[in-house]
Amino acid sequence: MKKKFLASSFSDVEDLFLKFNGERGTGRKVSFIPTASLTEKVTFYVDAGRKVLEKQGFVIDELEISSATKEDIESKLKSNDYIYVTGGNTFFLLQELRKTGADKLITEQINSGKVYIGESAGSIVLSHNIEYAKDMDDFTAAPHLDSFSSLGMVDFYPLPHYTNAPFKESVERIISHYQGTLDLCPISNKQAIIVIGKEFEVWTAQN
Repeated sequence: MKKKFLASSFSDVEDLFLKFNGERGTGRKVSFIPTASLTEKVTFYVDAGRKVLEKQGFVIDELEISSATKEDIESKLKSNDYIYVTGGNTFFLLQELRKTGADKLITEQINSGKVYIGESAGSIVLSHNIEYAKDMDDFTAAPHLDSFSSLGMVDFYPLPHYTNAPFKESVERIISHYQGTLDLCPISNKQAIIVIGKEFEVWTAQN
């Protein structure tokens, strides 16, 4: 069964992930991919997400795909128990996933039943096409990206940071522009999209 946990801000939905996962990590290993954050000036969410996972008992195995060897990428994605992709620049993330072949490996692992955890850019990149994120992320950060076609692992379009600064206005513009053509799924920093098989629903944190 394919399972995905897609958030805007992972540290704000810690309890939702515990509910989704059904148990603590207890030594299980996570391929932790911070690559999307490399082009960003603000990156506090990377450490925040890492700390939540460690608090829940997971072992972090960092995998920075733009600098890792193809052998290392393949080994970690296949052998570790979970895949976690942080927020940052969605276009740079897709560029590096494609360049290294990690996009295909991640797709294979999701299809085999491995749990995928996405945060912001890590959520958007599962859609069929990330062009809609131009209002949110700077696409010029990925000069070698020749297409916006993405992993296509969900049939909707995750839209993180709904109603949250500093993305409130850019998210509203995306909704205004694409609401008639894309199946957008806006989520605030206190929400997560839970995907089980082909079904999905939005959960909201109580705190």
